[in-house]
Amino acid sequence: MSDYVLIRKGRNIISTVLHALFNLVLGLGSVFITFSTASWIPGVLLVILSKWRMFAVRPRYLFLNLKSNLVDLIVGFSFIFITYCSGPTLLPIHFILAISYSAWLIVLKPMSSERASALQSLLAVFLGTTATTLMTATANSAFPVLLNFLVGFAAARHVLVQGDDTDFTFLSLIIGLLFTEISWLSQSWLIVYTYREIGFLLPQSAILLTALTFLLGYIFKNYSSNEEFSFSKIATPAIFSIILIVIIVLWFSKPLFNV
Repeated sequence: MSDYVLIRKGRNIISTVLHALFNLVLGLGSVFITFSTASWIPGVLLVILSKWRMFAVRPRYLFLNLKSNLVDLIVGFSFIFITYCSGPTLLPIHFILAISYSAWLIVLKPMSSERASALQSLLAVFLGTTATTLMTATANSAFPVLLNFLVGFAAARHVLVQGDDTDFTFLSLIIGLLFTEISWLSQSWLIVYTYREIGFLLPQSAILLTALTFLLGYIFKNYSSNEEFSFSKIATPAIFSIILIVIIVLWFSKPLFNV
């Protein structure tokens, strides 16, 4: 399958344009209906309705379909929740979210290459952990722990399922548990950066988990390849990720608000 929706085989130009148009309406509509109603419920319902094909199967295939679509659902729900947490005042972040969600649906989501899957997983981690942190900042710690486990599991499974490793479910569970531990620790030191001009709220934990996911994914890719594993192959991303994490923790831990 081609990595570009505009040249996918089996579709004529009319169906391709309609498909892109419907996704554009979904991306823009779900974000702005959330903003206009000041509620996340209509946006979430719209995302669920757009996934009707996932439910149009026999019951025994429903759970498998759900696992296969977890990353897409996490990204969709995250855009809605981030929009909701951005407040009732129209800000640049609302337009950024609407355009970004439309780009996800039209361009990035249909891609199926190994690199595209890795990028999809990283976005799911960044957006999912951001939305989870913002929505559960004052809730019981069980909620962010459970939701971040789901984000970690889904992101890992999305990449590992394409490989030859038959233990991808076990490895995905390990990554989910790692996310659980980090999210639990983050609850005791919850830092969120605020960019007032744009209206964007950025949790520190989202940056750390995204950097960690990138590093673990790169290490696993090199380890599972047929070539001999050596530290020199992962040195650059490893050093970059570690330096980024250290800088954020040591020098950027003075938030505009600390829950």
